[in-house]
Amino acid sequence: MTIDERLDRLTERHEALTQSVEILARTTRDHTQQIEALREASASLLQIAQIHEHRISGLEQGGK
Repeated sequence: MTIDERLDRLTERHEALTQSVEILARTTRDHTQQIEALREASASLLQIAQIHEHRISGLEQGGK
């Protein structure tokens, strides 16, 4: 294998690695956005549950 062939092969590997890293970065960014959306939804549900719990506690205490 000549030096030129080795350089060509190395260049091809570098390009493939660069593409893989770009895909990984994009996927990671997408997953991060999905996790953030899920976190926000969970926080909203927790707030709703706390409001209902407070309302039920008030009804229970008022009924006694």
